[in-house]
Amino acid sequence: MTRKTKIDGPVLPDPPGAGPLISSYQFDLPSRLIAQEPAHQRSASRCLFCSRNSDGATEAPFHTLADRLVGDEILVVNDTRVLPARIRCHRQSGGAIEAFLLRPLGQGRWQSWLSPSRRIQAGEILETSGPPLRVIERRGSGWIVELGSEEVLEQIGEIPLPPYIERKKEDPRLQDLDPQRYQTIFARQPGAVAAPTAGLHFDDPLLSRLKKKGVQIVPVTLHVGPGTFKPIEVDRISQHRVDPEWYFVSEESRTMLAKARADGRKIIAVGTTSLRVLESVGRIEEGPDLEAETDLTILPGHPFEHVDGLITNFHLPRSSLLVLVCSFLGRRRTLSIYQQAIDLGLRFYSYGDCMAILPEELDR
Repeated sequence: MTRKTKIDGPVLPDPPGAGPLISSYQFDLPSRLIAQEPAHQRSASRCLFCSRNSDGATEAPFHTLADRLVGDEILVVNDTRVLPARIRCHRQSGGAIEAFLLRPLGQGRWQSWLSPSRRIQAGEILETSGPPLRVIERRGSGWIVELGSEEVLEQIGEIPLPPYIERKKEDPRLQDLDPQRYQTIFARQPGAVAAPTAGLHFDDPLLSRLKKKGVQIVPVTLHVGPGTFKPIEVDRISQHRVDPEWYFVSEESRTMLAKARADGRKIIAVGTTSLRVLESVGRIEEGPDLEAETDLTILPGHPFEHVDGLITNFHLPRSSLLVLVCSFLGRRRTLSIYQQAIDLGLRFYSYGDCMAILPEELDR
């Protein structure tokens, strides 16, 4: 089933500085629309298809993406893999502690959060279901802990679902589902603490159809950090900066992107993380492997240089991700489409449905 919805008024781009206050990025979402589990089939999730330069939004299953592309497009995907970064621990006195590993520091040490941490002491040993975790020192708002290799983490860690997804111990069906469904089919490079959720809608049958049609898949890596869930807490969004995140673009991917640009092919980012990588690299050109950190904060008026389209989930109000999407499509249009999604009962956030902002000539 497809459903076309019109937006009243002419389609006009937002001027630079539009929506300078975070209160401009607020919407009311019924709690029943916060997805608690993934769609039965990845590519059967619902999608609102639209374009950057024309009015309207069409609801259809996500797998119809293959029918809406010409066939010479580039889909840029994030191949990061979510670490099982949540570890249930106990102090030797018996108190329960939850460790959330944020990033490896080398030699078995990790930057982490510990909760509750009020009484934790440097040097303390925390018991786990496997090797113990040793608290090294407090650093900033978190802790440095020593655990060992990523193989140890795979044995004792759990997938760190976002706080708005609730799990009950008496429902093992979902607990067994999450390790597989909270990873994209592109996941190769371990290092994220949250999934690049736009990629969750792709499955192997859809990927085969896209490739058969001529669509090229280009991987980049951005290890999603915990800052992805951090709301904007300042009134003026120009004063907000996103947390730095590590990214990597291989020599092969740089070559494919450079050739696509030279040939005039459209580049569609799968997710805000892929978009941030593309907008962080400077010129798209051939070259050696590129590895860096980006704290690029995309605000209204950002001159998008390398992205013609964007596939993205529906994000939290007052979040940097919502601001990014509004900056790409326009705040009025984005929030209007979000309201359409609410009215149609689409599901929101990580396990939810999505929207696909296609180049105008691809929106069918």
